Amino acid sequence: MSTKDWLEKDYYAVLEVAKDASAEQIKKSYRRLARRLHPDKNPGNAEAERRFKEVAEAYDMLSTTDKRREYDEARALFHSSAFRRQNRPGGPEATFDLSDLFGGAAGSRMRSAGGSAHSADFGDLFGGIFGQSARTAAGPRRGGDVETEAKLEFAEAAQGVTLPLRLRAPGMCDTCHGSGASPGTTPVTCGICHGSGMATQNQGGFSFSEPCRQCQGTGVLISDPCPECHGSGGVTKTRTLNVRIPAGVSDGQRIRIAGKGQPGQRGGPPGDLYVIVGVNRHPVFDRQGNNLAITVPVTFPEAALGTEINVPTLHGSVTLRVPAGTPSGRTLRVRGKGIAGANGRGGDLLVTIAVTVPQRLSPEAREALQTYQAVAGETPREEQAWEASRG
Repeated sequence: MSTKDWLEKDYYAVLEVAKDASAEQIKKSYRRLARRLHPDKNPGNAEAERRFKEVAEAYDMLSTTDKRREYDEARALFHSSAFRRQNRPGGPEATFDLSDLFGGAAGSRMRSAGGSAHSADFGDLFGGIFGQSARTAAGPRRGGDVETEAKLEFAEAAQGVTLPLRLRAPGMCDTCHGSGASPGTTPVTCGICHGSGMATQNQGGFSFSEPCRQCQGTGVLISDPCPECHGSGGVTKTRTLNVRIPAGVSDGQRIRIAGKGQPGQRGGPPGDLYVIVGVNRHPVFDRQGNNLAITVPVTFPEAALGTEINVPTLHGSVTLRVPAGTPSGRTLRVRGKGIAGANGRGGDLLVTIAVTVPQRLSPEAREALQTYQAVAGETPREEQAWEASRG
């Protein structure tokens, strides 16, 4: 891709976000578009595949702070009127002075060199903005990251699990092993850029460095392309990875698997795989950090007299002692029976006692309660009123 093509691409429009969109908005829009355009959901749809690649390319540019800043600055400079010259009929050619635009050191260097603004070397002035990005494209390039989702049951997320994930994404061609050349042949060094991947062109008084058009910035030429990948070195392929999900992951957590993304280009390292975990709710337990919470019903006699109850856990059950006089709503803690933490220390099981009230009473039970009421005497309301009047 030439510098001009690179600058004319509106990556914000590709991702359907505003130019001042936050990193989170860019990520959210990328995920939405990637799911909608993924080849698995659009088999045989060439337009969806093209858009999917465009979205991935745009996200690669805008998700990295440095790349996004260089892209924004370069587009702003090239689209400003400072770099346009207009000829009016019968009038002089409109010119500009780079020393006025950049001032200070840049203008001083041009004047001391004895040259006008038109004879300035464009690469020297703007190398820090986009020249580095263009040069980087010619060398080894890191592979793109791949994102997928995994749905787990509550117990699997709490205890950890190894999952086989089936991915359909760009990968290294098995026929040419990424070289792009047919088996038995070897790519040759480009005679225009001499393997650098960059070519310098003079346009008027400016000198532009851009990816070599003959080799497309790769630095090599392939006379006999691989029949499988057609010279690209990569193909869309389906692969299955056994991924270990650590214990204690929560719903929506993003797990990074290093080096399992798209293969690198021109000898670059592979990208990473990111697994977004979804966790189903448990029919009995709620989660509070690494603690498990459960509500256990008991009868009034059990709460008043004290008792021992069996409480379920993720690994069977435990016996819990309910002290005499336990009120409804009190939470008892069973240490170490929660979810394993990243530091090896597990959470606790939080048991909330709920005293149940029977909806129907037998004659014997009613009589027994009436006898208890007569023996108990004052009600809690009377005791509270007595304390208030005493104060």
